[in-house]
Amino acid sequence: MNLLLLGHGKTGSLVAEVAAERRHHIRVVGSRENSSGEALTPENLGSVDTVIDFTAPHCALANIEACVKERKNMVVGTTGWYKELDRVRSLVEKHQTGFLYSANFSIGVNLFLEIARGAAAALEHDYSGQIFERHHAHKKDAPSGTAIALQQAIHRAVQKHAALEITSFREGEVVGLHEVVFESPVDRIYLCHDSKSRRGFAEGAVRAAEWLAGKKGFYEFKDIWREL
Repeated sequence: MNLLLLGHGKTGSLVAEVAAERRHHIRVVGSRENSSGEALTPENLGSVDTVIDFTAPHCALANIEACVKERKNMVVGTTGWYKELDRVRSLVEKHQTGFLYSANFSIGVNLFLEIARGAAAALEHDYSGQIFERHHAHKKDAPSGTAIALQQAIHRAVQKHAALEITSFREGEVVGLHEVVFESPVDRIYLCHDSKSRRGFAEGAVRAAEWLAGKKGFYEFKDIWREL
């Protein structure tokens, strides 16, 4: 496939590496080249099969709008724009493109979400719960998209309880650590996912782009990862 990668940060660099290993042709566009969307012209997008976005919350929405209007499939790993999900879904349906997004493309994290949904039953048995997340000091959004996904998954599983509180930490070069703690007067249930490398995110994103090839519609990675 011909892939266009928006964003050349730590995760984006690994996406380019994984895509090349999987024999895709990839062009990388950094923030300087696309500060105001100038790289997303019909001419530049003409030969592109799928656009992968790992940029920043403040520019993701403009990138999405430009690519979808040119009927280019997109895989979006940037978070911080989810208040506009309904508008993006409408754009995707209007232009009949394929769109796949996630706060986290790691297979391990998506397994962790499934485990947390099951463990949410503790809230119906006199347990309290809390979510903790730690990321590197350079991460711009807090709480993380993955922590919010955890919060939503647990809340949907046990809707009569209020959403769990999220506590965020930004320190050092932590790749991503998410913890869910359920506590009662007699014991504690402790769930943890600790990312050792960003490569899991990159591999998931590239495999998601491969899955999306030839498809139309609006998808979330948590619903399709088992098919990869």
